This record gives sequence, C-alpha cells and structure tokens, in this order.
Amino acid sequence: MAVEEEGLRVFQSVKIKIGEAKNIPPYPGPNRMRDCYCTVNLDQEEVFRTKIIEKSLCPFYGEDFYCEIPRSFRHLSFYIFDRDVFRRDSSIGKVAVQKEDLQKYHGKDTWFQLQPVSADSEVQGKVHLELRLSEVITDSGVINHKLATRVLECQGLPIVNGQCDPYAAVSLLGPSRSDAKKTKVKRKNNNPQFEEVFYFEVTRPLSYTKRQFDVEEEDVDKLALRVDLWNASNLKFGDEFLGGVRVPLRVLGQAGVHDAWYFLQPRENGGKSVKVEELGSLRLNIVYTEDHVFPSEHYTPLRDLLLHSANVGVCVRVCLCMCAPRHSSDLFWCLAASFSSHVYSSFQPVSASTAHILGEVCREKQEAAIPLVRLFLHYGKIVPFISAIAHAEVNRTQDPNTIFRGNSLTSKCIDETMKLAGMHYLQVTLKPIIDEICTEHKPCEIDPVKLKESENLETNRENLRHYVDRIFNVITTSGVRCPTVMCDIFFSLRESAATRFQVDQDVRFTAVSSFIFLRFFAPAILSPNLFHLRPHHPDPATSRTLTLISKTIQTLGSLAKSKSANFKESYMAAFYDYFNEQKYADAVKNFLDLISTSGKWDQKSIETPIMLKEGFMIKRAQGRNRFGMKNFKKRWFRLTNHEFTYHKTKGEGALCSIPIENILAVERLEEESFKMKNMFQVIQPERALYIQANNCVEARDWIDILTKVSQCNRKRLSTYHPSAYLNGHWLCCKLSADAAPGCTPCTGGLPANIQLDVDGDRETERIYSLFSTYMAKLMKMQEACGSKSVYDGPEQEEYSSFVIDDPQETYKTLKQIVSSVQTLEQQHTKYKRDKFKKTKIGSQEHPIGDKSFQCYIRQQSENSTYSM
Repeated sequence: MAVEEEGLRVFQSVKIKIGEAKNIPPYPGPNRMRDCYCTVNLDQEEVFRTKIIEKSLCPFYGEDFYCEIPRSFRHLSFYIFDRDVFRRDSSIGKVAVQKEDLQKYHGKDTWFQLQPVSADSEVQGKVHLELRLSEVITDSGVINHKLATRVLECQGLPIVNGQCDPYAAVSLLGPSRSDAKKTKVKRKNNNPQFEEVFYFEVTRPLSYTKRQFDVEEEDVDKLALRVDLWNASNLKFGDEFLGGVRVPLRVLGQAGVHDAWYFLQPRENGGKSVKVEELGSLRLNIVYTEDHVFPSEHYTPLRDLLLHSANVGVCVRVCLCMCAPRHSSDLFWCLAASFSSHVYSSFQPVSASTAHILGEVCREKQEAAIPLVRLFLHYGKIVPFISAIAHAEVNRTQDPNTIFRGNSLTSKCIDETMKLAGMHYLQVTLKPIIDEICTEHKPCEIDPVKLKESENLETNRENLRHYVDRIFNVITTSGVRCPTVMCDIFFSLRESAATRFQVDQDVRFTAVSSFIFLRFFAPAILSPNLFHLRPHHPDPATSRTLTLISKTIQTLGSLAKSKSANFKESYMAAFYDYFNEQKYADAVKNFLDLISTSGKWDQKSIETPIMLKEGFMIKRAQGRNRFGMKNFKKRWFRLTNHEFTYHKTKGEGALCSIPIENILAVERLEEESFKMKNMFQVIQPERALYIQANNCVEARDWIDILTKVSQCNRKRLSTYHPSAYLNGHWLCCKLSADAAPGCTPCTGGLPANIQLDVDGDRETERIYSLFSTYMAKLMKMQEACGSKSVYDGPEQEEYSSFVIDDPQETYKTLKQIVSSVQTLEQQHTKYKRDKFKKTKIGSQEHPIGDKSFQCYIRQQSENSTYSM
C-alpha cells in the first residue's frame, strides 16, 4: 500500500530473518529453562509472532517474515517473551531500532543486545501543542508575562490492556517551580481532542515599558514546559505512563508564539537499572526498503531498454516466402528480402541486453532476478526473456550433467518465476499432506544412531515410506495443474538442452527436473513455512521427517543413473532400495513430459478449494441492532477460492458462508465508526460484514487478498460507504436509507491473478536503484568492452568476471543504461531538494522528535534570517 507524496508513491517494506537468541536469563525457580517466543512490532503494534521454543535459554527460531508496511512508524521492535501458562506472558527484553537507523543494518546478520522493557519506555504517538507568551497589565501598571499553554490533541496513543483513557499533565519546569495542571480524562479514545488552555507565570514583574514582550532572557532560558500523557486506570498500581515531551521556552523566539506537533518520548530514567548483558542477545537480519516511485512516464527509457531484453538473443528466422501468396508482386518480394536482411543484421546477443547486464553487475544474482521477473511477468514477456538467457547458458555449458546447476541469472529467474506463478499449484498439491505430517507427528527417524529407545527402526521406515509414496504420487499426478507460464518455460528448457546435447537422451528430462524437483517441490517440503504451506517452521522432529522426505523426492526426480551413489549416508541408500523400481522412473518421465508441453494445458480454476488465508479476527453481528460490545465476537475466518467463512473456533462447522461471487467490495472502515482500529468491511448484496483484524499489516493483507479473489465479480460496486450504518443513518453521508448508494469511490481495481499482482513502475524503480548502487561496476564493464575490442589476446584478470560476447553491442547498451540512470538520478535529487524546502518540521506530518529538534531550531533561525 503506497503513501502519496506530491505526485510520488512511497512504498515501505521490511524483510526480517529472526535467527536465534542466546544467554537468556534463567527462570528463577527449580526448572531454570524458559519457553520463549519473539514478536515483531511496528511501534507498539504486534505484526508477527514466532513459534514457541520450549525449555531453552538459547532458542533458535530460524523464521522469516516479510510485509508491506501500510503506515508511518518510528521504531521496528522485537520482544522476547516467556510463556506463562497461568499468568500473562512476561517480557524478557527487547530490541528497538529507529526507522532512521534501519539502513545501518541492511542485509547484515547482526547480534543485538536485549534492552530492558519498562512501561516508561514503551511509548508511541504524538501531541499537538500551542504556546503563547502574553503580557498582562495590572491596575498598578505592572506588567506580568504569562505563558498560555494549549493542549489541542493527541494521535496514535498506545492501547494499554485493551483500553486507552488518556489525560495530559502539564507543568512548567524551572528553578523553584512546581506548577502542574491536568486536562480532563477522555474515555476510550487513543486520538483524544483536549482543546484545553493552562496559564503559567513566566517572569518576575517588570516596570511597564512600551517594548512588547520585555522578558528577561536568562529567566526564559531556564524554563521548560513538560507535558506527560497518562492512561487513567482503576487498578491499584496507578495510572500508566503513555509518553511525554519537554519543550524549552527558548523556542518561543521573538514572536512569543510556538505551534507544533511533537513525538511523545520515554520518561527520563524511568526504567529499572538492569545490566544489558544480563538479558541476552538476539540475532537478526533486517532488510528495510523504501521505494519512491515517480509517475510512469519517468521510467519509459529504462523500462523500454529492459523489455527489449526479451526480444534479443534468439534469432528467429523470418521466412516470408513460405507464407506469401504466389501471385504477390515483385515489390512484395523486395520488401520481404529487405525485412529479412534487417532481422539478421540487427541480431544482438542476450549478454548485451540490459537485463543480462544487471545480472552481471549485481553482487548477488538474486538481487537482479527478483525485480526482473516481476517486471517481465507484468508485461507478459517472461517466457521469451528466460528462453533467451537459458539458451545462451545452455550453449556455454560443456557437460550435460551440470546443466542449470549453478546460481546463474537463469536459475535464479526461473526460481523466482516458480515462486510467483506456482504458489497456488504448491498449495493444492502439497499443503494437505504437509499439514497431515505436521499434525500426526509419526516417528520417521531411520538413522540407527539417532533412533530413540522407544522407537522401532522398521516401523519408522514404513512410516517414512508411506509419506514418500503419497507425496510422490500427488506430485506426479499434478501435471494438469501446472501453470501455463511454467509449462512454456520448461518446454523452452527442454528444447534448448535437447538441441545442444543430442547424444544424451535424458537431458530433456534432467533440464526440467533440476527445477521442478530440485528447486521447487524439494525446498517446499523441506521448509514449508517459506512457501506459505505452514505458518511457522516445524518442530525439530517434524523438520527431520521433512528433510528425509525431501532428500528422497529430490533423488527420485533427478533420474540419476546410480541412485545409491547420491546418498552419503548408508541408511538413506538402504532406504532408497524401496524405490528402485522402473515404475517410479516412468512416472517421473511422464510427469516431466506433461509439464514441458507448451500450451497444452490452460490455467483454469481448480475444483478443489484452495485455502488462501485463515486466522482469528473480531466480527460485528450482521444485523442492524443498536451498537453494543455484545455484538462483537471473536471468530475463526477462512478464505478459499470458493468462499469466505467464519467459524466459532478452528475446525468447527461454518457459522456463515459468503460465496466469492457475493463479495461486491472490500474496503477499510473509518475508525470513528466504532472507535476501533484496523477495521474493514466485506460488502454483500444485503449488508456489510464489519471485521477487526489484529493489526494494520494483517488488515491490509485480508483486504488485498479478498479484493483480488473477488475482482472479477460482475456486480462489483463502484462506490461504497466508508463509515458504518448506525442509529438509522450512515455516519459518513448522513443518509437514512440503509440501501443508499455509496458516497465514496471504491479503491482502484486489482488484477484477479493473486500471484502476479505486480507494480511495473515500482519494479523499474528498484532496478534503477540497483544500477545506481553498482554504477562503478557499470563503468568497469565499459572499460572491459573497450579492452576486449582493442586488444586481441587473453583478457585482463579484472575484467574476467564479465560475460561479454559482443563488445560493441554491450558498450552501446551500457551507454544507454548510464544515460537513463543519470536522468532518473536527477529526478530523485530534485525531488529530495524540493521536499527538504517544503518540509515543515513541527507539522502533523513531520513532528518534532529526538533527531529533528535541532533541525527545527535551525529551520526557525533560517526563516527568521530570511524574513529580516
């Protein structure tokens, strides 16, 4: 979800690998072990939780989390909790990284020391203050200077224990001063409007003069205003601190007026004195990305260069004479000959294309593959592009046994394509059996060394063989469901490999199996959480079972001539003897033949329901009863490609079922409707279903997937009501008829294909960022082209890493790339400069915080100098 900023769209995303924690303090009791889990929070809002690692002080999580961030935030935080069966889970420590500091840790495995967690440091939100220094003349002619402090409102206060009843405490700090005043309590509102004014005497009375605001500067410099936000509580522990700000009165300046928004800050020295090293540490890998996407026309030159990469590398013979009628005129034949000569003279190797050059200059091929695949999928050119780079790689391969075995641009692009286009294929093929394996917990260990005393080796082998047989059968009978785009790519791989290695009869199979088995099915079985087949990484015993299954399936699919030689472990070689039958090889070859037949199978709706998303949320009753908390209930929601249902608990029958064709729109619901955050509405022909998600990321995910799966419904609405229908009228437009047409346009349409929801401009922006980052290597590649063109002999060592088949064509493309990147660089520089000029620190969009206060003072000083 993008944030619009003066003609730009700003996308935020974060990819996190939660590794492990170590040296967690032991539990103060006879059983010193802990059951720990880790949460990911945007400020105080939890958006992800790992599984619980039991009985460990050094828990290993190994979980990955990715999300698009739909709102602004100040901190990305990680909390380690210890599960407590009888009481609330206790927090052990936290890691909080400010948004401005995320780039320091970009893509690096980093150990962070856990910090203590205290109520005084857990703050979020902002407050709007107005300060005005005024003079009051008494009857005796003496001037008193008073400070009028107006507390206008707060936004985004944290919800503590399910409630937020805030009030503000305002005090003037200084020598011999202890003035303190309070606002009224605003019940059940984390965005309170206070609109209260408090007066404080600022300076000693002075004799009357005509000079306005004749204030002793040394007195003002010693004073500061303190505003603390508190949550009114009925508990015996007292009110909870929500955050505060300290405003030195020197900000008043000569005008004597100050109006600004402030980020709430932790209380100074509020936390307990705890040695950091006593809490342990947490290993994280954080990749935070912020894409500033310009309007589409800015990317036309670079985008055209990239898309042209799909049209080079494979010279297609154009034989017009075979399709021309016999009575064609001589002019037609002249044109045909001219066109044919033009095709052959403009041949360009794929190594000279923009996309291939990106793969050459990036440090990791994966960096280039992700945006390239998404861009080519968006424009329907992924098959010719991959065909071109695969054809070139096959021609460079000398041994058919090593075909597509390296981490080349080709293999990474095909991997990424399968992840995007084949996710539903994986869901319907593997998810049922993977779920069964993870819930049954049958022992499958076949290594005699690792066998437990209570287990039987033959029973374990039979369990494992049963699972392998079932998974092998569901895979080899799933060819009809393989997405068309994957079939077309596999067809191209098969043809290129068979043409290059005509002596090897099996190469047409191994070229395809190296991807579909080795890089698609086997990794999904091994790590089902990474392919959205399971919510978390499996427990150690199940993970071991999946590892053994994955190894066997991978070997079955490889069609290797000596299967036993593929295993280093003797117990695996012995186990594989069960599968040394010709029927397994025949089934694999039939499956590979089927999925590498281009265009034979169309992608179509699968009759078996595919589970797309599920989880607990809170829903409001669908009737028109007067609002009351009794109308909100926690339910288990489940979405398939057929229907959207909710249940009392997971596994029970559906209480309500909404067919996908009955979903007319899915939109956010304004917070003011029920004073509840993260709400959205599923609009049906008769009424809307109001739902509250657990956090902002989950709400966005549900809205996106519900919108995508219902996008092709013929009766979709063009307008909707952003607020609820309560007390006989719509809160947004005040119309009384519950069937009144919507008053707000629905959000923009999204493609119905869930996997291929791609923003072409955003991907082009990411590719520009990569070229900009590796500009030095682009220049080095230009030097390599010149060196290869001029000198006839062995390459210089510094240029040997580049693949350059045609130096002239490659140099020409490099010049075009550099020109396009420099043009976009100028656009970004101009945007940053203009934004800096327009940014008003202290506004609602840019509140004053830790790092921005000095910027605010400098900005005010510059403005004053300019005015003078």
